[in-house]
Amino acid sequence: MGNGTRIRGNTSKAALFHEPGGPEVLRPADIRTPEPGPGEVRVRVKAAGVQPFDISIVQGWVPAYLTGPVPFPRIPGNEFAGVVDAVGDGVTANPLGAAIGVGAEVLGFSVLNAYAEHIVVPVEHVAVKPAAMPWEVAGGLNSGTQTSSIALEMLGVGKGDVVLVNAAAGNVGTIAVQLARELGATVIGTARPDNHDYLRELGAIPVAYGDGTAERIRAALPDGVHRVDAVIDGAGGASLDAALEVADAARVITLVDHHRATEGGIRTTDGSLRHIARLAAAAELYERGVLKVHVRRTYPLARAADAQREVAIGHGRGKVVLLVP
Repeated sequence: MGNGTRIRGNTSKAALFHEPGGPEVLRPADIRTPEPGPGEVRVRVKAAGVQPFDISIVQGWVPAYLTGPVPFPRIPGNEFAGVVDAVGDGVTANPLGAAIGVGAEVLGFSVLNAYAEHIVVPVEHVAVKPAAMPWEVAGGLNSGTQTSSIALEMLGVGKGDVVLVNAAAGNVGTIAVQLARELGATVIGTARPDNHDYLRELGAIPVAYGDGTAERIRAALPDGVHRVDAVIDGAGGASLDAALEVADAARVITLVDHHRATEGGIRTTDGSLRHIARLAAAAELYERGVLKVHVRRTYPLARAADAQREVAIGHGRGKVVLLVP
């Protein structure tokens, strides 16, 4: 693949890398079009989300739950939306009973390989896309949905709880605020001041980053409440430090400072809890107008490196998505 190697058979486009590094190692290339095996579907990708997870992959990180060798070149991307164009033996429906066949418009998740024209995944990893949902929304829905839903479940968030979301204007934060509100929680969200009106629209109480964050969080607590019940931290660093001043460590899940996770203390999300039911539920909320999704910018597949550069800057509102022509 790439580097002058000739590929036989059907080919399609992808953004891949041959060695770890920054976004500059991520380049467009031709690959052999993958074929689905039993229980799998092939999706002609229309859109793929870009997130910090993918940046770590390009830098050389390999998730512990990927067993066996992961050879180069590697294709990043773990969320996508598109049209099923081939199915393997035994495929008729996903675990939710939704019919999945050639021509079905779907959204789904993987670990790798979504920055491509075609991706093959188990049928258990795709849900039906609502007809009115734009491709760019569908392609970037999974990560924010799964991460937020898992974190809220692990923290046991329910009606009457006070939830702090750090980096609340980002993609995961945007979804976490709304899902927590749907559960009946009061949400305090940290963000830059220029994102505070956006957080209010989502139903969160905005608080600015910087010196004195913990005091501002305390001032935002409802009357009679002295501690935060649960924290979803998407910022790390000083923002995580502030969260630990207002909440017990065992009630904190960080999405970024994984090295600070401790036994009986700060946790990270459990990727094994990803399930298509979470994604399908979020798609239904979007279809009903309950869940708002903000796509701040789209890039063509050939500019995947530029998309990762924008995500790496941080503090952006909403989602960055690749569009695959």
